[in-house]
Amino acid sequence: MAAASDFEELLAILDLRRTDDSTFLGSHPSKNPVRTFGGQMMAQAFVAAGRTVPAQLPPSAISVHFIAGGDPARDLEFRVVRLRDERRFANRRVDVCQGDDLLATAMVSYLSGGRGLEHSVAPPDVPGPEELPKIDELLRGYEETVPHFVEALRPIEWRYANDPAWVMRDKGGRLEYNRVWLKTEGALPDDPVLHAAAMLYSSDTTVLDSIITTHGLSWGFDRIFAVTTNHSVWFHRPVRFDEWVLYSTTSPVAAESRGLGSGHFFDRSGQLLATVIQEGIVKYFPAR
Repeated sequence: MAAASDFEELLAILDLRRTDDSTFLGSHPSKNPVRTFGGQMMAQAFVAAGRTVPAQLPPSAISVHFIAGGDPARDLEFRVVRLRDERRFANRRVDVCQGDDLLATAMVSYLSGGRGLEHSVAPPDVPGPEELPKIDELLRGYEETVPHFVEALRPIEWRYANDPAWVMRDKGGRLEYNRVWLKTEGALPDDPVLHAAAMLYSSDTTVLDSIITTHGLSWGFDRIFAVTTNHSVWFHRPVRFDEWVLYSTTSPVAAESRGLGSGHFFDRSGQLLATVIQEGIVKYFPAR
């Protein structure tokens, strides 16, 4: 039997096993970092919550607090608590556990709001994804510098509209933003929960980069420790994540060994789809 592609592995980990009315089990893919990837944990928690609300209720926000790192050798248990159920509103809490260890807690809200006032920030002016190199081209020659990127699961196609951190660092530059086109490597099922979950998975990829690129630093080149403490996403419009979406991120502040990354997802027409805020502990150890 042929090995599953990275995209097929993403679909598999999002296909949670339901053990009772409020509990789900989620697996890990074949390629993992030392701790469970936060984007994976968020996406799976979102799917667990979404499987307990009516299909007509779209998500409005999710906020995840990370408490402990997950063991990729063990399944994750997602315990859904129903906090509110009304015709146009719902709220869920999802506790992510391994045995007696609480790894993260997600608060997910749903709202069928209908039409109202509309405005948003404009997308940055960047080349289209077809004009930009694939991530494999940008990693060529840096295999020993950023092996964790080279060896990572890559179910999402990336097209950077600027130099990624490692190329920027090699050129001696600085960058106060990161802009990357994203979409899944294959067609997703026609399920809004999976499209939003794939976007959530991807939202954890470059959002902290602007903290270090603002200072001319890069993963691999410099001694940096980073771990996410909180990740929040507000959903403004439905998303199709098997079509190109632009993820534009910046860092408004870094202080006291903590950094904040903010980001926006835009579709090809320039509509703002979602807003992301992530806080992380970021420590830099300069070479002596």
